[in-house]
Amino acid sequence: MSNTLSAWKRLKRNKAAVAGLLVITFSVIISIAAYLLAPDNTPDANRMVLEIEGQRPGFHIHMLVVKKEQTVPRVSVFQKMLFGQESDVTWIPIRSWAFRDSAIIVQRYVDESTVREEKYNLEEVWAGKRSTTSMSLKELQDKISDTRIFEQTYWLGTDKFGRDILSRLLVGTRVSLGVGCVAVLVSLTIGVLLGALAGYFRGFADDMVMWLVNVVWSMPSLLLVFALTLALGKGFWQVFIAVGFTLWVGVARIIRGQILSIRELEYIEATRALGYGHTRIIIKHILPNIMGPVMVVAAGNFATAIVVEAGLSFLGVGVQPPQPSWGLMIKENYNFIITHNPLLALAPGVAIMLLVLAFNLLGNGLRDALDVRSKI
Repeated sequence: MSNTLSAWKRLKRNKAAVAGLLVITFSVIISIAAYLLAPDNTPDANRMVLEIEGQRPGFHIHMLVVKKEQTVPRVSVFQKMLFGQESDVTWIPIRSWAFRDSAIIVQRYVDESTVREEKYNLEEVWAGKRSTTSMSLKELQDKISDTRIFEQTYWLGTDKFGRDILSRLLVGTRVSLGVGCVAVLVSLTIGVLLGALAGYFRGFADDMVMWLVNVVWSMPSLLLVFALTLALGKGFWQVFIAVGFTLWVGVARIIRGQILSIRELEYIEATRALGYGHTRIIIKHILPNIMGPVMVVAAGNFATAIVVEAGLSFLGVGVQPPQPSWGLMIKENYNFIITHNPLLALAPGVAIMLLVLAFNLLGNGLRDALDVRSKI
């Protein structure tokens, strides 16, 4: 307990590590509450309004909300937080509107210089095909003005399909953190196991593990991820597993080196003299003393996994549309960099940079804080 408190005190003195931890904590909170925070809380933040594609940050326009004919079931708050809520309305961008008897006449937005006049029945706007005879015409007009027409602001603009960039950026945080978590778990599980076997038993076990490490490391990482992705198939979980299987070699080498330097120390010899088994010696007496390097490589693998996933999604073999991924968002909007709206591609790029930097800073801070030779 005292060692943990000492490590925490050393970590708090590292301003860069604390800043990285705050960014990661903020990202985790966003990923959990993404659908509650996002302006577009439909599944995958995939509400398309094609007329307003490629708009600049801060673009705002009035929307007429028309009830869909089919009934969309409402979900619980927990389900909405996990998967979003399917929308039961259609958004129509408009420039102006006027009520005429039992209809509403709107000037539908087509582009900056073009509008198209359209007419909608008030009852269908309010409740689809359901009857609204219980309300007078005046009451219905007031209800529509208050709740079915509103001004929508797109704070980071819209992509080429008219989707809200801010919403997709928030929901995309889940993919980046998710691939990092799975990749770190897979790489640590395989790397710690094989590295411990190689470093502790040496001999034939060491030769075999190091041969496997050298074979895997001789392959270009991106090509290896490509091969695993094609073998497992394109998709959300396949990318996570493929990235994890390519990152374990670094963990195995570090664990092996650390155990080789520790296994001959006096306290390890004492555990053998007391008759402790190999498993107990490795788990209880060796691994706790090499947690610093393990934490550093885990943080590094987390950052690497985020970058690799973004690269795979950019190349089209990672997360598949319409699921939002920061790499996929760059792919869909990179052509805007040299045209009128570079922020559409720069926003996810900056998000990737900040999250990767945060994990690298935290990893360096953990290395120093968990170093048993550090002074309190």
